[in-house]
Amino acid sequence: MSRSARYRHALWILTVRDLRVRYSTSALGYVWSILDPLVMSGIYWFVFTQVFRRDVGEEPYIVFLLAALLPWMWFTGSVSDSTRAFLREAKLVRSTTIPRTIWVNRIVLSKGIEFLAALPVLAAFAIFSGAQVNLDIVLFPLAIVIQAVLTIGLCLIVAPLVVFFRDLERAVKLILRFMFYATPIIYSTTALPDKIEPFAAFNPLSGIFALYRSAFFPQELNWHLVGVSAAMSAVILAVGLLVFKRCERSVLKEI
Repeated sequence: MSRSARYRHALWILTVRDLRVRYSTSALGYVWSILDPLVMSGIYWFVFTQVFRRDVGEEPYIVFLLAALLPWMWFTGSVSDSTRAFLREAKLVRSTTIPRTIWVNRIVLSKGIEFLAALPVLAAFAIFSGAQVNLDIVLFPLAIVIQAVLTIGLCLIVAPLVVFFRDLERAVKLILRFMFYATPIIYSTTALPDKIEPFAAFNPLSGIFALYRSAFFPQELNWHLVGVSAAMSAVILAVGLLVFKRCERSVLKEI
């Protein structure tokens, strides 16, 4: 078996183990992976459509929300869990000879599988709310690939740095909280003021979420945002690999 094949095999085993541990201790199992975005979507739907009646997105608004909230949960869950990627299983990390990027990639993969498992919920809401699916749905895989590249890159930066700067774990949570409101999740980039809208491109999630939403709302597709997101994601991945490589030996000594 080649080195790459062994890596993929080990990655899959670790990912399956993570999912089994996560759900074996929970009575509701799969439900928990979709409950959080469903509750959040319900809250924002009620606030913006029933209380304030503000036009911040497209109709049906619940589908508009879920199309961004589900991938957001993949992103924030991966980055948040990566802060403990090395500290939680230090003995295994030190003892294995497999490239140690696997301890980051298995987090992103397991969260990605949860995201894919939640997509039937989005489909169900789209059907019951009468959302129209268009040909842009073929761009869904492109959105997944770009998001995976971005997420892996960020996690490769965060995971080793937390070992040296433990306060970074709390800082990451604060940054993610800020990013939620700085990312077009509960609103559309087209709803931003003219002076702010150009800055949306500096958030790589803007173009990614535009791709997801374009399956139901073709007017949300903005190729400029998508291009910037793809370029930034590639750069972040390259930086992540460099940071990880530079820090790997020091991390093994520290843990």
